[in-house]
Amino acid sequence: MKYSQATDYALHAMLNLVASAPDKPVGVQQLAEKLGVSPTYLSKLMTKLVKAGLIVSTPGANGGYRLRKAQDEISFLHVIQAIEGTASLLECSLDHGDECLIQQVVRDAERQMEQLLASKKLSDVAKRLPATD
Repeated sequence: MKYSQATDYALHAMLNLVASAPDKPVGVQQLAEKLGVSPTYLSKLMTKLVKAGLIVSTPGANGGYRLRKAQDEISFLHVIQAIEGTASLLECSLDHGDECLIQQVVRDAERQMEQLLASKKLSDVAKRLPATD
C-alpha cells in the first residue's frame, strides 16, 4: 500500500505550519521552497486542506496559510483523507458484496491502520522537530 506523493507533500506542509508562529500565515511560495515543489502544485494541495477544514487561507501581500485547529486536534488521518479521500483500498471485483471474505480482511486491516493514523497527531511529531531560532 502506498500513499501518493501529494499526501507526502501535504503532511510536510502541515508540519511546517505547525512549526511556524500560530497567528502568522505562511505563504505558499515559502512552503514550496522548503519542500522543493512547484508553488502551483502545492497551492492545489493547500486548497484541499482548506476545504477539509484543516487550515485557513488569508489573501493578500502578507497572507498565506495557517492551521484552523490546534495541532493536537489534527491527526495524520485527517490530512491523508483530505488528499486521498476515504475510499477503500480494495473493492471486490467479483460482486460478492459485503460477504467477500477477502474484502473483509482488507477492511479490517484498513480500520486498524485508520485507528493508528487517527491517534497520531501533528503535535506528536512537532515535539520531535529540531529547535529553530
